[in-house]
Formats: sequence, structure tokens, C-alpha cells
Amino acid sequence: MRTLLVITMVLVLLIFPSNALADIAPPAQPPGANPQPGAEGTNVRMVAETVTIAIQKDTPDGSLGIAEVTAIFTMQNLGEQAESMAVRFPVSANDGWGRFPEIKNMRVKVDGNNVAVRKITGEDPYGYKENVPWIAFDVTFPPGKDVAIQAVYTLEADGEMPFIQFDYIFSTGAAWKGTIGSASLFVRFPYEVSVLNVLPDPYNPEKVIFPDHQLSGSELKWSFTDFEPELGDNFKIEIVAPSVWQGVLKERQNVIKNSSDGEAWGRLAKLYKELAFSSRRRGFRVFDLSSDPGARMLYTLSVEAYENAVRLKPLDALWHAGFADLLSYYSYFAAFEGVDTRADAVRAMREIQTAISLAPDNPKVLEIAEEMTFYLDKGMVKTGDGYDYLWLTATPDLPTPTIDVRPETPTPETVLLSTPSASPTTVTTPTAQPKRVLPICGSAFLIPLGFFLWVQRRK
Repeated sequence: MRTLLVITMVLVLLIFPSNALADIAPPAQPPGANPQPGAEGTNVRMVAETVTIAIQKDTPDGSLGIAEVTAIFTMQNLGEQAESMAVRFPVSANDGWGRFPEIKNMRVKVDGNNVAVRKITGEDPYGYKENVPWIAFDVTFPPGKDVAIQAVYTLEADGEMPFIQFDYIFSTGAAWKGTIGSASLFVRFPYEVSVLNVLPDPYNPEKVIFPDHQLSGSELKWSFTDFEPELGDNFKIEIVAPSVWQGVLKERQNVIKNSSDGEAWGRLAKLYKELAFSSRRRGFRVFDLSSDPGARMLYTLSVEAYENAVRLKPLDALWHAGFADLLSYYSYFAAFEGVDTRADAVRAMREIQTAISLAPDNPKVLEIAEEMTFYLDKGMVKTGDGYDYLWLTATPDLPTPTIDVRPETPTPETVLLSTPSASPTTVTTPTAQPKRVLPICGSAFLIPLGFFLWVQRRK
């Protein structure tokens, strides 16, 4: 199995070189995991487990986000003799850079009593060949009696801002006798959870989180019964970083308190925009817009907020330019999925034209304008010291935008500040505009690296 895994990884590197070699990411953090018996051939079964990942509101300096994890395991010895063993629990994993960060603040109880733990080494839970730190603690399992093991620890998030990920490994529990009888995994948030701040899994789009796993306004739940966990059963959840989402909540409150605050509307628009797109501006946040209703809603919310920003501050070139950036970026990448985005593209040109007329020498405005010549292809062309907006003078008949972009600016009181209750707009494949094909093979959704090296976050 290990050989097959290595061969598969090598093939992935060869087939998808851009994705594997061009993309870098911050070091990974060790995942949470199930405990393991200290020896093969045990008669002890994991009858039940309950795992709670409580995402914390406050983020320490130097951290992407943290969660307090409480894992409770009910173990039962199905044999006729007592078994005494050193139960093991992985507390580290190779971060991909040859380092081994460890889970923090591990505390273990057996039948309600604190037990001493000691460090040992064991196999990497991700399958790397290097051994990594584990902890071990001694437990005696009498025959026919339930033994409760509780592990509590602090779990660091992995990822790349503004998106982070928490992992939990079930597969280390496969070494116990038989199957795991039942498992419940809860993820608790310090605020209301929705498709806006929880990302779908792009590799398993059929795994719908909402409403299938929503237990309450701030809690998600997954349940499993009678299963033998393998690597593919391990759990991960990708979310908007709590520090970023709380910025969204703050700006929402600002515009509620003062609906005439154009700067607050602009800041909110920028946050929505950053959460709809990938952290490195290489498409949408999970690449596939059609399988991510949250990204579609975020785009709509960003449009609405920008509309208010430019209405309230019509002479602010940066908000016009930021709006143009949103529209042009969306028009480019959504077109790959067959969305007719010509109306969005034309509107982007009007916004950047306004921005340049207001601040012709502003570096940020000019940077966005230059990038838009790529997104809008031949519709906007640089000519000497200025730009020629070809689609503004020779525009074909435009369909209604696929995602609701309202040309008439609503009053601030009517703008949505929460997740729309209606069903998200369906991304369709129009017949009027041919579907774009990414101009590369292998690493889908990647744009030539040279262009994106100079793209930075903008207003």
C-alpha cells in the first residue's frame, strides 16, 4: 500500500508539475487523531467516540487560528483476559518542510482520572517515512468493562490566509479490534456559520455541508457508524479565518449603525471580494464557482457593498477601481465555467474609466487598470499613456448578468447584510458566449506564473 501511495504521488508530480512545484504554502500543522493500541492483536474495541473541535474566537500572535479539541473514547475489552498496554496518540506530523510541529497542551484522563503521559516516536500519520513524536500512557482494560479515555488539546490551524483548515485523523483508530462502533464529530464556531464562512470540499463536491451537517446556528456535526477508517475517511474542514470573519461582522455592524458611511461600505466590499476569490488570486476560493454557493453569494454581496461605496463617495477613485477589479476578475474566471459575463466586463470598464478620470496618476488605480487589460483581453487595450475601451464603443447585445449585479444602486437600508435566504443563483452555460478553455493543461485553473508574481492585494 505504501509503495502504491508513493508511486501515485510521483505520478501526480509528473502530471501536474505547475500545481505541485509552483505553488508554495505555509507549513502544515499536526492534525488531531484517534489513539492507537500499543500492540497488534488486541481484543479492545473502540465502541464509540465523540470529538469536539471548538474554534476559538481569539487568535494568538503568529497563529492562523486555534481550536480546543476534546476527544472522548469509549473502549471495551471483548476478550476474556485483562489487557494492559501503552495506548499511543500522535502529536506531530511532517509539515512538508522537514519540521515536526507538535500539538499543544495535551491532557489525558482515563475513567475521569488524570494520567501521566510520556513521549515516544512512531510512524507519521500522513504516511511519510520519517518517525514523528507520539505520546503514550498506560491503560488496563478489564474484560467486558467500558473504559473512558479523554484527550484534550490545542489544535493549530493550517492554511493560507484568509482561509484556514483544521484536520482530524480517524485512520489511526483502525488498529483496534473490529470496527469503530460509532463516531460523532462536532465543529463549533464562535459566531453564526454559513456557506459564506465554510468552504466546500472541491475534491468531494457531493459532500454537502449545508444543511446536511448543520446542527445549530453555530455548530456542525458529522456522524459515522460501524466503520473501519482508512486514510480517505480522515476529516478536514476549511473555513474563513476567525480573525477575518470577525472583521466582516465588524464592518456589517458599522454600516448598520451608519448606512451613509461610504468607507465602511468599501471596506466591507473588499472583505467580501477577498473571501470569494482564492488567496493567491488564481480563480475562485475553491476554483469551481458552480459548486460553491458561498462564493456566488459573496460576489453578489461585494457588488452591493461597492455600489453603496461609490454612490456615497463618488469622487473616491480607489473605490471605483476596487469595484472594477471585482467585476473584471469575476468576468474572466466565471467565463471558464460557461457564465456569460460580458455585462460584468463592460461595467468593470466603466468603473475603471471613472477611476482613471478621477486619479490619473494614482499608482493603485493604474496597477488595477493594467491588470484589467489581461482579464478583459481585447476589450480594454493600453494605448500610449492611456487605455482604449473597445467594448464601450462597440458592445454586442448584452444578456442579463448571471449573478445579480444591480445597475440601479439601492439605498443602503435595502442592501443585504446576511446570507440571502433565497436559493443561490444558478450558474448556467449560456449559448451566446462560448465557454472559455483554460490555456494550459495539467494544472487546471492556474494562470501563467509570471503574471501573478506581481499581483498584490488591492483596494
